[in-house]
Amino acid sequence: MIIGKVIGNIWATKKDQKLRNYKLLVVRTKTGGKPDTIVAADTIGAGVGEDVLLSMGSVARNSLGDRDSPIDAVVVGIIDTLEVDESLLK
Repeated sequence: MIIGKVIGNIWATKKDQKLRNYKLLVVRTKTGGKPDTIVAADTIGAGVGEDVLLSMGSVARNSLGDRDSPIDAVVVGIIDTLEVDESLLK
């Protein structure tokens, strides 16, 4: 899983039929120390400004129960709190 922050929503009136039931979010992640922006399907009701857990790739599609959907990232959790021991980051 990857941690990200929801920074926006996507509205698309024309899209693949298999995406019709999903809310699409713009999520900023940090992998390898640099920020990256991705689109993730959301089935749990995350909103802008929230920290989320993401599942990526085929595991993401499997979590939706649809292996044929054109989805590469899914929001699988909304983070309430996050604690990090700063001394372990050095």
